[in-house]
Amino acid sequence: MGEFTFTVEKKCPVCGESTRVVKTKAKITVERTDEDFCVHYKDFNPYLYKIWFCEKCGYAADEKTFLAPMPAVHKKKIKEFLDNRKLGMQFVEERGVPDAVAAYKLAIFYAEMTDQPLAKRAGMYLGLGWIFRYSGEQDKEFEMMQKAADLYDQSIMTEHYPQNGMSDDTAVYLVGAIYYRMHELEKATQYLSRLIGDQSLRDRDIQLYKRARDLWQSVREEQGETKEENK
Repeated sequence: MGEFTFTVEKKCPVCGESTRVVKTKAKITVERTDEDFCVHYKDFNPYLYKIWFCEKCGYAADEKTFLAPMPAVHKKKIKEFLDNRKLGMQFVEERGVPDAVAAYKLAIFYAEMTDQPLAKRAGMYLGLGWIFRYSGEQDKEFEMMQKAADLYDQSIMTEHYPQNGMSDDTAVYLVGAIYYRMHELEKATQYLSRLIGDQSLRDRDIQLYKRARDLWQSVREEQGETKEENK
């Protein structure tokens, strides 16, 4: 297997059959991290392998969801959908962007079918956006990031946190960071201002407070430059 990946057998939570999945090795060199937590690694893109896919039945999900016990009602719903369908995704040891995109889209489809939390679905759209960022397809990246921002926004208003391993403060920050990446500076300011205006955030999460403050500063500087250019 490759320098960064290895193949293991796992039991599919839907059909119960054994399927091959690719895992990434822990030691990958990090080069930098973007404002929205997208990590750039040296010589390898682990995001291509984030979604596991059952080569027997066609179910797809991230590792945590794939390995977790699945509620019977969800299993029934997915099985009914998959009956009489053959989803054409072949197992490949080395994924390219098209393989990863297809896997992500399937995983998002199943997440919507089983009413997964909005925050979880938002995270999947964000992950798909990062795949397009790595491949330099900015239009597709921004389309996915807009979907992520919309879902995080709905989630903050309607769901109880922590969700998907993060706080509601982090979700607010992420929406601000997404809009910053998309050059929508006014919208970015709205979300980041909510965080740096919240004095208790310093006590709750000083690292997030500093991150939000620094990004807010960057937004203000860019807005200033834009105003100068428009004079």
